[in-house]
Amino acid sequence: MEEPIVKALRWAREDGMNQTAFAGLIGCTPQDITNWKKRGMPAEWHVKVASALGKSVDELLGHATETQDQANVAQAPDSKGLIPLISWVQAGHWNGAHDPLHPGEAERWLECPATHSERTYALRVRGDSMTAPHGNARSYPEGCIIYVDPLRKSPVNGQRIIAKLEGSDEVTFKVFKQEDGRIWLQPINPMHLPITDQFKVLGTVIGKWEDE
Repeated sequence: MEEPIVKALRWAREDGMNQTAFAGLIGCTPQDITNWKKRGMPAEWHVKVASALGKSVDELLGHATETQDQANVAQAPDSKGLIPLISWVQAGHWNGAHDPLHPGEAERWLECPATHSERTYALRVRGDSMTAPHGNARSYPEGCIIYVDPLRKSPVNGQRIIAKLEGSDEVTFKVFKQEDGRIWLQPINPMHLPITDQFKVLGTVIGKWEDE
């Protein structure tokens, strides 16, 4: 059976991240990952690593799971409370200092298994620009739910982010790319073009939930 850390690194490479970028994504050092390859990944990192890659702990460990929805619910004890599922319009004006939402201001409230700030929110994915064309890459099909931490505004190459295009109210979900001094937004679906316009990072995606 493939070791969890080896599997995680394979997923990260499929998403365009090397070991250093992956370490930055989950908040450890590249040396930590090298050590995990030799000794195994500590159990306390399973939830964070799986969530950062948009997977469930069961997928990471190779366990059978009934649905992605159920897997995320099973991880709820590691969460930091309920977060709101909001609209894309709300996301475009989200303020880290904003007062908490009142009942009825969110579509629903969800558990988030990943470590997150108190300002974290969820969005329902629109369109197919982040849908992978084949099954061996992480995919975000239309209708799935992503968790966004708006206090994480310094992404590394390969991370999934929410961004607002400069001079526009358009909010988009894309892969953050930074290479050779260039920065752009990359869709996963090759049928969509990269976005090279200037943009503002609104937050980093820290997990995914697919409803059944």
